[in-house]
Amino acid sequence: MATHYFHLHADWPGGRNNVGAIEAGNLKTKISIPPEMEGPGIGTNPDEMLLGAASTCYIITLAAMIERADLPLNEMDLESIGVVDVTDGVFTYQKIIHKPRVVLANHATERQLAQTKKLVEHAEKSCMISRAVKGNVTLELEANVSRSV
Repeated sequence: MATHYFHLHADWPGGRNNVGAIEAGNLKTKISIPPEMEGPGIGTNPDEMLLGAASTCYIITLAAMIERADLPLNEMDLESIGVVDVTDGVFTYQKIIHKPRVVLANHATERQLAQTKKLVEHAEKSCMISRAVKGNVTLELEANVSRSV
């Protein structure tokens, strides 16, 4: 069994609408409250970072599964949407919608297309970030799996 530790350092000058900074390995950026929540909108924010963590975990997990299955991947990309509800001043990260687009080579078989569709769904359940937020944030998939022309 291996245990991995990730470290983050945050500097915050104080006050809700200030601008701070975080540093965690290769991640170095300014942070503040987004303009949608009446903040300065400088750098990134927790909402974008959660969406980024979920999205990158999902697409990397999916890529690894496709590679292990030796499927003829031509190209792949992902659009993701984070939905935050504000009711009575309480901010709740409601859901994340992943919209992966996976294109196999034009010689891919029907069986390989079907297998890819299963992996697209399985990757969401296997990603450690998805497992971490399960029960708190709804995860939805709107996948597009096809062959190249």
